[in-house]
Parts: sequence; C-alpha cells; structure tokens
Amino acid sequence: MTFARRSILKSAAAAAVLALAALPAFAADVAGVKFDETIAVNGATLKLNGAGLRTKVIFKVYALGLYLPEKKSTVAEILAAEGPRRVKIVVLRELTSDEFGKAFMSGLNDNTDAAERAKLVPQTKQFGEMFAMFPALKKGDVLTVDWIPGTGSQVMLNGKNVGGTLPDVAFYNAILRIWLGDKPVDSSLKPQLLGEK
Repeated sequence: MTFARRSILKSAAAAAVLALAALPAFAADVAGVKFDETIAVNGATLKLNGAGLRTKVIFKVYALGLYLPEKKSTVAEILAAEGPRRVKIVVLRELTSDEFGKAFMSGLNDNTDAAERAKLVPQTKQFGEMFAMFPALKKGDVLTVDWIPGTGSQVMLNGKNVGGTLPDVAFYNAILRIWLGDKPVDSSLKPQLLGEK
C-alpha cells in the first residue's frame, strides 16, 4: 500500500470517528424511541435516570424517560431531588384526551391520599384543562413535563407550551408517583425508571 493511499485511509477513518463523536449519545432505545443520555432543561444538564415502556394489555402505549440532575436509585431520592427534572413521554398509539385524562387521574388517585389530593385540587384542575386543549395525542407526539425550581411545572407538547405553570413541587411529585408510587400504572415500568435493568 502506498504512502498516499495510507494517508487517505487514515484521514477517512479519523473523519468517521469525528462524525460519530458529533452524534448525540443515546442512553436508551425503548420500542424504537431513542432517549438522549443527557438533555438541557432551563440551563441545567440532566441525565437519563431510566426509561421504559408503558403497556396496557398487549398495546404499547408510550415510551417514557425520567431525567434528573444526578442519577438516583430510590423513589425517595427522586422526589427529594434538587434542581430541574423532566419526564419525557413519546406516544406510541393514539390516545384521546379523555383516555389520557382518566389514566392520569387514576394514577394520581392511586398514589396520593385524600388529604394530599384535596391540597392539589386547583393544580389538578389546571392540569386537566391543559389536556382539554387538544382532542388527542397522536403516535409520535412528544410530551414533556418539567419541574423548574422557582418557576414550577411546565408542560410542553411537541415543543410548544401547553397552558400555564403549576407552582407546587408537591404536584410535580404526585405526577412522578403515577409511575413511581406504591401502585404505579405499570409495575414493569417503575424499576426501569429507577435505573434497574
């Protein structure tokens, strides 16, 4: 092999390595949905704590990823985490807003007591009103629910803000308990969000 040919091959190999390094690092692939290893929320870098698949009967409903400032392995640590947090949901089958709302309320009611639910009524109502703004979630829609300290919970659908801000961290933690509580909506999803394999 000539020197010129070796130089060209080395240059091509180096270019390929640089091109691969420029691609985002995916930490998880859930039913074809790729979750980035890190994301930025409100200027902070968050790490993928875990990701998994929500199924109902035999249907793949959505892929969900949980992002935190630092990886945590217990529900208590996640609920007490300082800094921004994100739940990212990628819809895998069409859901009406009514279906989504009922599933949300069922998960919330199963994982909060009556006193906590009473305190959360105004924010729960506002959250429900946000989802009433659109008739359905379509396959491929991306829903994010962020906790931003000093601001509150913000919901985005396909990158667009949905409704206002929900100020209480207790409400955000109640949302997290839908998947992480004692009675999660999908018992196989909870350990995946906790980073277990």
